[in-house]
Amino acid sequence: MLRAALRGRHAALGATRAASAALGAKRNYSAKLACLDLEGVLIPEVWVNLAERVGLDSLKRTTRDEPDYNKLMRYRLDIMEKEGLTLKDIQAAIDTMEPLPGAPEMVAWLRERFQVIILSDTFYEFGMPFMKKLGEPTLFCHKLEVEPATQKITDFHMRLQDPKRKCVNAFRLLNFKTIATGDSYNDTTMLGAADAGILFDASDNVIAEFPQFPAVFGYDALKEEFLKADDRLGGWVKA
Repeated sequence: MLRAALRGRHAALGATRAASAALGAKRNYSAKLACLDLEGVLIPEVWVNLAERVGLDSLKRTTRDEPDYNKLMRYRLDIMEKEGLTLKDIQAAIDTMEPLPGAPEMVAWLRERFQVIILSDTFYEFGMPFMKKLGEPTLFCHKLEVEPATQKITDFHMRLQDPKRKCVNAFRLLNFKTIATGDSYNDTTMLGAADAGILFDASDNVIAEFPQFPAVFGYDALKEEFLKADDRLGGWVKA
């Protein structure tokens, strides 16, 4: 009698554990993130605006032209050193800049449908002034080293190498699905790591080198591509 009772009790306990495990599995679902580059997607290129402000065409070189970001930044800092330019000069250029037309509305549209994270190779000193204008999305980027007395930029610190791709991979470990968009060479590893990648207003050379990604121009087309990607991923956001 005792053995039979114990067997029944163990069987009931096993069934409860199995049901709990099944319930836990049912509760496990993938949320979705929209990951966007910043410059060229939501705001103008900061360095191009600085170049125009100070009359230095050499500073117009961007990640659309140079895929090696470390090399590009060393090139920029060498020019700034030679020309005597400081962080104040860059911030003066930023003060005259606004998000691209339609960008705040694009971010708002995305936030109604996804969680939004900006993954950028800019620096907090450049990017943060734009966040309020874009509705305060989350920004992951890098940090400058600045001499306080002179505001001279002495170095830059990458948060990590290939950060956009590594962020997307980390989001996957957290059971997020990602739809990512960017315009330059330094976005392509992020687009490749994402569940869906979209080139936005990219240059002809970037589009030609990465034909695996759909290329769109303008925010209306970008919205359509996000909805298509979401549908392929088993969409549950509203149109």
